[in-house]
Amino acid sequence: MTVTLVTVSPRRNRPRRDENANLDADRVRQGVASVQQWTDGAWQVRGIGAGASVKTYRCPGCNQEIRPGVAHLVAWPADGLGDLTDRRHWHSGCWQARDRRGPAVQRGRGSPRY
Repeated sequence: MTVTLVTVSPRRNRPRRDENANLDADRVRQGVASVQQWTDGAWQVRGIGAGASVKTYRCPGCNQEIRPGVAHLVAWPADGLGDLTDRRHWHSGCWQARDRRGPAVQRGRGSPRY
């Protein structure tokens, strides 16, 4: 008596889908904008990943540089009345703490700290 074994691959129950087919490359790179309400109004906020950050910006919250390759966020008024010059790049922590901070004051090295 001769026994012959036949190997069969298991059946796939779900059709194979290309999961990346519907992704918009610009939207993935730039992030998704959301509207946030603050005491000074509504702001559109978009997160910028470290890989998408290629320029040096100055954070209005701490007046320090945001170097290329550092994740941060961009905020602009949500009223739609502004233009590209109204966008500001913020450190994420500075944006979250901006209601608790005073304005960033630029001082010279020789000036007193009051």
